[in-house]
Amino acid sequence: MVDVTTTRQTAAERRETVLEAAFEEFARHGLDGASTDRIARRAGISQPYLFRLFGTKKELFSLSCARCLAQTLELFRTAAAGKTGQDALQAMGEAYAETIVSEPNRLRGQLQAYAACDDPEIAAVVRKGYGDLVEYVQRVGGIDAQRLAEFFSHGMLLNVIVSLNLHASSEPWARTLLEGCSKRRG
Repeated sequence: MVDVTTTRQTAAERRETVLEAAFEEFARHGLDGASTDRIARRAGISQPYLFRLFGTKKELFSLSCARCLAQTLELFRTAAAGKTGQDALQAMGEAYAETIVSEPNRLRGQLQAYAACDDPEIAAVVRKGYGDLVEYVQRVGGIDAQRLAEFFSHGMLLNVIVSLNLHASSEPWARTLLEGCSKRRG
């Protein structure tokens, strides 16, 4: 829950508070299930003020999706700082895996973004953010198309593993998948 204090916020701070509250709500409930009333209450503002700031629920969701993917890009940049090639790929993969386990709403936010791509406007936002990730990984990793697809395939498998809570499972098949994911590629 976003901590709303009684101190007066600047317009930029208020917007940031609403974006944080919206991300939490959208990550948990998706575009259709999220409540703008809950977002407004969580941010400490009225629902009409929320709409004055962001126009529509879809606009707020689109900003939340863009922000989620931009935060993943920043995570990759931080993890890969000073590294190239396999070292960069390994660092980005490890940072991503740690983040989606420790901050489950980061993964939920991405999954909700993908699920809402039947809307062309949202799909355009998500494609742009995902494209930025792909371009960055290819550039810093110095990899060809096949290795790039493998990197992102591995990430999607990690999404499934964490979504199903398999990282905490003792089932043999789950352990086998985890073992395969943890092996470093040469």
